[in-house]
Amino acid sequence: MGTITRSFANNITTSGVLLPASLVNNSIANVTAYNAAIATGGMVLISSQTASNSASLSFTTGIDSTYKEYQFYFIDIHPRTTAVDFQFNLSVDAGSNYNVTKTSTFFRGFHTEADDYALIDYVTGDDLAQSTSFQNLSIDTGNSADESCAGYLQLFNPASTTYVKHFIANVANYNDSDICMPAYVAGYGNTTSAVNAVQFKMSSGNMDGTILMFGIV
Repeated sequence: MGTITRSFANNITTSGVLLPASLVNNSIANVTAYNAAIATGGMVLISSQTASNSASLSFTTGIDSTYKEYQFYFIDIHPRTTAVDFQFNLSVDAGSNYNVTKTSTFFRGFHTEADDYALIDYVTGDDLAQSTSFQNLSIDTGNSADESCAGYLQLFNPASTTYVKHFIANVANYNDSDICMPAYVAGYGNTTSAVNAVQFKMSSGNMDGTILMFGIV
């Protein structure tokens, strides 16, 4: 016991402050709750939706001033139509309309399964310039049994009534031509109204797959 006590004491300053070095994974046993003043950080799952031959998935609740950042994770988004694009749009009226004006950038990686061609390029046809159209998150995702896309979208401070609404997305894509084609998208919804709903869909046809929405503490 004396050794343990001395070790603990060595991690306390003369003013009685517990040093960070003393806090390791096994230093505090049987913790059931933290004081509300302690910021523990992390991700909070708000909701999950699963598409089954669905036209779209819409998140119309839970996007508010509670969190400064929201993240959407896409798990095996599989289109029912081949060579279509996975897309999203924002709403300021709880999902009555998905038509927020956006400006964005879009670039991709490209590598064939045959290992005969690879590149990284900017794709002007998939960016937006003050457009209310849906923003592409993937290009030409295939609909064969093993083809899908997966990734995430970060949406920053959607409840702000001062700033535009920045977003960043990274989506890994199994292109319909047997190509690994990840997409990297960033931009902003050019509105100072609070964004309170987000919709995801394919550019044509229905889809399967799961989307998770997290708040970032």
